[in-house]
Amino acid sequence: MNKLKLGIPKGSLETNTVELFKRAGWRISYDSRSYFPDIDDDEITCSLVRAQEMSRYVEGGTLDLGLTGKDWVIENDSTVVTVQDLVYSKTSTRKARWVLVVREDSPIQSLDDMQGKRISTELVQFTKRYFQERNIGVHVEFSWGATEAKVVEGLVDAIVEVTETGSTIRANKLRIVHELMQTNTQLIANPSAWEDPWKRQKIEQIRMLLNGSLQALGKVGLKLNVSKENLGRVVLLLPSLKAPTISNLYSEEWFAIETIVSAGIVRDLIPLLREAGAEGIIEYPLNKVI
Repeated sequence: MNKLKLGIPKGSLETNTVELFKRAGWRISYDSRSYFPDIDDDEITCSLVRAQEMSRYVEGGTLDLGLTGKDWVIENDSTVVTVQDLVYSKTSTRKARWVLVVREDSPIQSLDDMQGKRISTELVQFTKRYFQERNIGVHVEFSWGATEAKVVEGLVDAIVEVTETGSTIRANKLRIVHELMQTNTQLIANPSAWEDPWKRQKIEQIRMLLNGSLQALGKVGLKLNVSKENLGRVVLLLPSLKAPTISNLYSEEWFAIETIVSAGIVRDLIPLLREAGAEGIIEYPLNKVI
């Protein structure tokens, strides 16, 4: 039987990735000591791999497919196929940013002020290339963790760190000087696996369903009935991905409406729909929007 070798990112994205696959239709299970999760698909085998190393294993063919950050693909200068951008993370569905950060009281105000300065970061090779391309001489060292503390304590002049909201940076009395790169999770494939007809078809199946799961995040479905005389008022209240689906009920004077809306507006929308004449309103969760 053909097998697709799939890499699941170990670490901050691990739980969210397993949940995303569950919404897409695959159940992944393992205990905390296992690096080889079980998946309810006989055509897939799974391995837990650190996101920082994923692109190396995919490029080398140890894995056919994996999920990792765009930042680590660039850091490792990996030759892989980007199958799909999947914008999700541990805390949000926004893109993360790699930024140059200094203490609030630092005299550094721009990239040019970094000439001759010391930077600590996990993203060493990218950071070196970034400053070299701008002819700014800096010393870049690898950070083994607690990166913010290094600049707070004055061990380095600046750090290059990833952030989504900037709240941790502000909480540590630090300041963003410059954004170097935006990043998000990507589904990446080994080039040879991508050219293999069977693996390509399986990868496309995974891509479509994962993307559909992400499209459904933060959305719900609504069903409701409305009389002919109130139809126009109700439709005007309804946002939709395209347009609401409207069909005749058995009675020619009544219609059934179905649509998809943001979950954040439902508590305000339903009372308005009721006032406009909608009846039998049903809200239901979504797993996928394709």
